Amino acid sequence: MDNERIKEILLDIAPTGIEFTVTQTGKESKRVNGLYSPDTHEILLHNKNFKTDNELVYTAVHEYTHHLLAEELLNTTGFANKPYNAKVHNQAFWGKFNELIKIAEEKGYYKINLEESPELKELTEKIRKEYLEANGRMMQEFGKLLIQAHELCKKANIRYEDYLDRVLQLPRNAAKDITRVGAVEVDPSIGFDNMKVVACAKKKDVREAMVKDFEDGNSPAGVREMMKRKAAEAKTSDPLQKLEKEKSRLEKTIRQLTERLEYVEEAIANL
Repeated sequence: MDNERIKEILLDIAPTGIEFTVTQTGKESKRVNGLYSPDTHEILLHNKNFKTDNELVYTAVHEYTHHLLAEELLNTTGFANKPYNAKVHNQAFWGKFNELIKIAEEKGYYKINLEESPELKELTEKIRKEYLEANGRMMQEFGKLLIQAHELCKKANIRYEDYLDRVLQLPRNAAKDITRVGAVEVDPSIGFDNMKVVACAKKKDVREAMVKDFEDGNSPAGVREMMKRKAAEAKTSDPLQKLEKEKSRLEKTIRQLTERLEYVEEAIANL
């Protein structure tokens, strides 16, 4: 696969308004598979690292994700005060990458086909059923037990935090996550870590949508980023919610100013 073909594939996956180049270095690197330069908009691929075009496309999409995020930053803030850091792989990056690699798969440019390895497929099913799902179910039951323990601590006049710290010797943040998972119904087949993400959603329909996203093959970062995006869209599109938030802010400001005014008037009266 030559450089122009790689570029064609990337442009078909997602358009860009900034010209970029793709260069296969003809080298092998033990440190990285590819690089992106936000200054020159150049994607470098160490193609000697790859045995197949499938691996090459995966890395090309990875570096192209940096390019698209650099473009977004340029369009919103400019590079003058905040240059794009192509070494950062945060949730926004992995969410965008997840979106692009799925498109690449749908268009037939990339595949992750377990059918080509019966041993891997069998092992994957074992991991899912006997470890991810089993652990998810166990932690769900664990959460329900912690909820019971909390209630019994109240009845016995025992501080629940001290019970966690010194009796169970369980970190409080871990206990909070486990309890949250035990408090709602979440499909344990997605695994405990993903259950924690889903359980944070307050509405049942939102949780069900998140589970569906996981079942459809979205990565954890991808699901988080999608929910973050949907929440942001809801905030900007719901005029009632915007007005209620503004009302709350104004009421808080009025209370603070009223308290300050009372203090000043009292100080004046005492002079």
